[in-house]
Amino acid sequence: MNQFISVGDVPSVPRIVETALDYKKNPFKDKGLGENKTLGMIFLNPSLRTRLSTQVAARNLGMEVVVFNIDKEGWALEMNDGVVMNGNTTEHVKEAAAVMGQYFDIMAIRTFPGLKNKEEDYTEKYINQFIKYAGRPIVSLESATLHPLQSLTDVITIKERWQQPRKPKVVMTWAPHVKALPQAVPNSFAEWMNAWDEVDFVITHPEGYELDPKFAGQAPVIYNQEEALEGADFVYVKNWSNYNDYGKITCTDESWMITNERLRNTNNASVMHCLPVRRNVVIADEVLDGPQSIVIPQAGNRVWAAQAVLSEILKHQ
Repeated sequence: MNQFISVGDVPSVPRIVETALDYKKNPFKDKGLGENKTLGMIFLNPSLRTRLSTQVAARNLGMEVVVFNIDKEGWALEMNDGVVMNGNTTEHVKEAAAVMGQYFDIMAIRTFPGLKNKEEDYTEKYINQFIKYAGRPIVSLESATLHPLQSLTDVITIKERWQQPRKPKVVMTWAPHVKALPQAVPNSFAEWMNAWDEVDFVITHPEGYELDPKFAGQAPVIYNQEEALEGADFVYVKNWSNYNDYGKITCTDESWMITNERLRNTNNASVMHCLPVRRNVVIADEVLDGPQSIVIPQAGNRVWAAQAVLSEILKHQ
């Protein structure tokens, strides 16, 4: 594996999941794999779980880790080619990425969409400029349209918790939020569920909140949340802003919040969320603090997802 931007970079989803679960049993079994190697983690946006879990994963493999919050500590980067830099940007990504590529063996980048221009966000200009100019393997710590480390974590979590011979029913449900959020997590989750093919996957959201079809694929979309949740084994809760009326909040229906009442017709479903979560807006306290919530062990699996990805890249360097 030469990079990790989407599920398309993974030769085998089941194999990388097994690698991750093996690391969970024995975190330091490859502690020499990253010896004398350095991971550069470049943040253009804030992070808690992604940053900390990836640092732990890299150190489990023996790597040195350098964290650089370029949005706060670095020069303002110009991302467009062929421009006259007589504005607010100080350094072009051509030089910045190339220089960082001189310092690090693997680079991990976290970017975020502007949610103003769909075409620009969906070209993934920011992360693609680093891929183009860094000359090193790039790991996405979230981009404008995808969050593959989170989605690999989600697959790991479902795999380790499902012990029955039949496929589990996994429902991704939209929930309300006070802010306009990107589609990266739902895009990515849908993409991984479709690629994994070991689940019966359903999406539910208000009309008008359809995702980009290239990520949603052929997954059934049900506009009635109660109908969609019936018989669910896993409920993945996530808000996203409108994709067609891009970046806008066009529904504020509070009844889409996940409560115990909403879960009553599920198969005692495990409730998942990528975190951070707005309590009593997205998911009610009674659910987050109840026995069906697995958001904390889900977040714990972030380490093993990152460790599996980094080890696959290190083995091919």
